[in-house]
Amino acid sequence: MINIENLSKGFGGHTLFDSLAFRINSRERVGLVGRNGHGKTTLLRIITGQEEPDAGQVTMPRQYRIGYVQQHIDFTAETVLEEGMKGLNVHEQDHSWKVEKILAGLGFGQDDLGRHPDEFSGGYQVRLNLAKVLVGEPDLLLLDEPTNYLDIASIRWIQQFLRSWKGEVLLITHDRGFMDGVVTHVVGIHRHKARKIEGDTGKYYDCIARDEEIYEKTRLNSEKKRKEIELFISRFRAKARLANLVQSRVKTLSKMEQKSKLTTLETLDFAFRSLPFRAKQMMRATGLTFAYEGKAPVIENLDLTINAGDRICIVGKNGRGKTTLLKLLAERLTAQQGSISYHRSTEKGFYEQTNVDSLVPERTVEDEVLYCNARVDRQVARNICGAMMFSGDDALKKISVLSGGEKSRVMLAKLLVTPLNLLLLDEPTNHLDMDSCDALLAAIDSFAGTVIMVTHNEMFLRALTRRLIVFQQGRVEVFEGGYERFLEKGGWRDEKGDGRGRGRRKMTGGERNEMKKERARLVRQRSREMGPLEKKIAAAEEDIEGAELRLSVLNDQMVAASGQRDGDRIAELGRKMHACEETIETSFRKLELATAEKEKKGAILAAEIDRLDALLQGPDK
Repeated sequence: MINIENLSKGFGGHTLFDSLAFRINSRERVGLVGRNGHGKTTLLRIITGQEEPDAGQVTMPRQYRIGYVQQHIDFTAETVLEEGMKGLNVHEQDHSWKVEKILAGLGFGQDDLGRHPDEFSGGYQVRLNLAKVLVGEPDLLLLDEPTNYLDIASIRWIQQFLRSWKGEVLLITHDRGFMDGVVTHVVGIHRHKARKIEGDTGKYYDCIARDEEIYEKTRLNSEKKRKEIELFISRFRAKARLANLVQSRVKTLSKMEQKSKLTTLETLDFAFRSLPFRAKQMMRATGLTFAYEGKAPVIENLDLTINAGDRICIVGKNGRGKTTLLKLLAERLTAQQGSISYHRSTEKGFYEQTNVDSLVPERTVEDEVLYCNARVDRQVARNICGAMMFSGDDALKKISVLSGGEKSRVMLAKLLVTPLNLLLLDEPTNHLDMDSCDALLAAIDSFAGTVIMVTHNEMFLRALTRRLIVFQQGRVEVFEGGYERFLEKGGWRDEKGDGRGRGRRKMTGGERNEMKKERARLVRQRSREMGPLEKKIAAAEEDIEGAELRLSVLNDQMVAASGQRDGDRIAELGRKMHACEETIETSFRKLELATAEKEKKGAILAAEIDRLDALLQGPDK
C-alpha cells in the first residue's frame, strides 16, 4: 500500500541510495536490511516526512497512517496513561479508555497506569513506546531496531505481536533470527539499489550472491567477446574484401553494453588471537553472592566451574544481574561473599556494551588500538584496524566522529590486540549490522579459547551455546546443555510481576477461554504443518537408504566387471552409479530443506504454545 519511486539520497558527496524503488503491499511484513551507513534509517525518516529525498517520491493512499516506533526512549509525562495518551489522534484527545485498552493488551495492569514510565524495565518502556503508536491506529508500522536492550522474554513477545499485526510492517533490526521470525518479505539496500524478495534473510542473501555471480560471469564473457571483436577489427581492417565483415563488427561493438567490474564491498574479516591453555579447568566460583547497596542480592550462593573451551551464555530478563555476573567474572566487581579463582595461565578479554564511553574522543581509531598493548607496533595496529573496516585513512578518524556501530567495532578491535584464552562479552551485537553480526558469530565460533557471553540474540544462542547460566524466577542456575535443549526442558517460565512490580492484571474467564481456543488452534496448526514435512523427511530418508543400497550392489558388480575387463559392462555400471549418486545428493538436499523448515516452524509454534501454557497455568488459574 506504499510505493517508493526512484528515491535518491546522499550526504556530502556520499550516495546512500540511487533510484530506489519497491512497493509494500497489503498485509506484508517487510524486513529492511543493509550495512550500517547505507541509509536504512534515512529511508524510514523519508517515509515519515522527517527528511526530504534528493529525487523521487513516496506515494500512499489518502488517509493512510504511518506509526514510527523508534528505539530512542524519551518520556515526558508523569504517568504511563498520560504518556500513552500523547499518541491519540487530535479528535480523540480525551479517549483515555482507548489507551487503557491498548496498554492492557500489552501487559500493563490497572495499577501500572498511574506509575511513572521510568519505573519500568526496558522491555516495558519499549511496549509503552509501541502503545503510543498503536493508539493512533496506523496502517503501517515502522520499527527501527526494536530489540536493542530488550531481554529475550520481551523480544519473543514483540515477535509474536508483530506476526499477528493486521496491517503492514517495515522493520530494521540487526537480529537475523528475530527478523526471520516476523517478516514475509525482505528488502535490501545493496550497491545503492533496492532488491525485494519473498522469504527470509537467508533467501535474500542467496539471491544477492547468485545475482552477483551471474553478473560477473556475464561481464567476463562480454569482455572476452569484445576483445575477440576488437582483435578481428584491428587484424582485418586493411583488407578490402573483408570490409563488410569489419564494418558489421564495428556496429556490433558500438551496441555492446560495457559492464563495470563490481567493487569489492568491505566486510568484517577477523579472528580473535588465541593463547594456548593447557589445563582442563580455567575458573571456579564458590558461594558467589553480590548485592547492590540497600537491595536484595542479585546473585546468591552461586557455584560455577568453567572448563577450557566452554561456550557459556548468560540469559534472563533485564535487571536480573547478567551484566553484574559478567563483571564479577571479569574481576571488575568484587563479591560480598564467596570466591573466584582463575588458573594462572588465564588471559581475559572483556567487552562491555557500555564501554564505548571509555573511548577517548580525541584519539584516532589507530591510537585506541595502540594504547591497548604497548608491545604492538603501528603496522599490526593498522592491520587490526583494516580487519575492523577502518582501512587506510579511516584508521585516522577521531573517535568523536564515529557512529555507535563504528565505536562498537573499535571496542572489538581492542580485543584483537592481545592473545587471549577467555572472552567475556556483554551484548556484543548491539549497534552492529547484520553482516557484522555474522562475522562476529564466525569469529567466536572459530576461537580456540573459552567464551562467556551475555546475549539476547537467539541465533547466537542456538549456534554457540553448550551451557547456560539462567536468571529466572529470582534464582540463577547453571543449565547443562544447549539453548534448544533448554527450550525443550521448559524454557522461559512466566515470572510473577514480569519485571514491572505490583499490579498484574487478572485474566477474565472470557480471555481464558479465548486463550484455550487459540492454543487448540495452534496445536491443530502444528499437526497440520508438521505432518507433510515429516512425510517429506521420511520419503527423503527412504530414497537415500534405497539409493545407497543400490550403490553398494553396483560397486560389487563394478569390481567383478573390472576383473573381467568388460568395457561395456563397466560403462553401463558407471552410468547407473552416477544416477544413484545424483539421487542421493538430491534427496539429501530435500532432507535438509524439509528438516530446516520443520525446525523453524516447530520452534515458532512451540514457543507460542509454551507462552499460552505459562499464562493459563499462572496465578490467575
